[in-house]
Amino acid sequence: MELVRIEEYAGQSVPQRCGRKLSERRAMARAFVGKAVYNHPTTRATLEALRVSSIFRRICGFVRPGDIPSEATFSRAFAEFAEKGLGDRVHAALVERCVKPELVGHISRDATAIKGREKPVAKPPVAKPAPRKKGRPRRGELREPKPETRLERQRRQSAAEALAELPVYCDVGTKRNSQGYKESWRGYKLHADVNDCCLPISVELTAASLHDSQVAIPLMKITSERVDYLYDLMDAAYDAQPIYEVSRTLGHVPIIDKNSRGHEVIPLAPHEAARYRERSVAERFNGRLKEEFGASNIMVRGAKKVRLHLMFGVIALFADQLLKLAG
Repeated sequence: MELVRIEEYAGQSVPQRCGRKLSERRAMARAFVGKAVYNHPTTRATLEALRVSSIFRRICGFVRPGDIPSEATFSRAFAEFAEKGLGDRVHAALVERCVKPELVGHISRDATAIKGREKPVAKPPVAKPAPRKKGRPRRGELREPKPETRLERQRRQSAAEALAELPVYCDVGTKRNSQGYKESWRGYKLHADVNDCCLPISVELTAASLHDSQVAIPLMKITSERVDYLYDLMDAAYDAQPIYEVSRTLGHVPIIDKNSRGHEVIPLAPHEAARYRERSVAERFNGRLKEEFGASNIMVRGAKKVRLHLMFGVIALFADQLLKLAG
């Protein structure tokens, strides 16, 4: 709690004439961080822990058991925190305070499946473009240029503009697991940039069906604003020319596993392969977030609430990893 300091961001900027006390709002914010630390499956479990444990209750800021608000009050506070982006502000402040002063060697980029508990959004049918004529155009014939891809457009967009175009809703995603089999899930996808110490630098939530490569460029730009780093480490899903170009433009060295696309490829050079092995920190981050900090227990609905739930876990993991490094 001393590392996170979430109570500094949970208050209101203007005085409130009615409603819950400011101190109670701060205590509820600390309780949500405690929920992620103890990996409670529901808010009700956190409330029971607050009533039973006087130490946990006082750490959060509740003096007596009667000071603990109801479950409905916690739910309303959670919705308010989600609207204000509390988790993102606290995470950005942690990165600013603890990581920005140092030079980061590698940023490992990866995405993981987040299972939701809501009905998938029905996608509108996509109009198929008119088939293009094959071969060279005749003399004097004018053909329309190929439409610009999202990755090409992201090269000139800001990170906020690029993220605004990405879908953020519950749908069905499919990917190949480590054994090569396809598996599907209903929910979202979490994209993260992680440094060598397994500290998450940037995190974004998108629809489950969005390809990993579509978030690489905006994540790269956000992370470059937050910290100074040298290498971009990505798997074969990110093997696209615009991603290489943006990484080099930002002053980084991209090391991306080659996507064969059905053809033989030249493997990474020995020195690149040695650095690429550092990318395992992203997989460890995803594993810890799901197993220890609540990413596998998504009980809320709606992209903003799901994001806040995950960000509480990201904040708790960040602080826990810092304590491990200090120890």
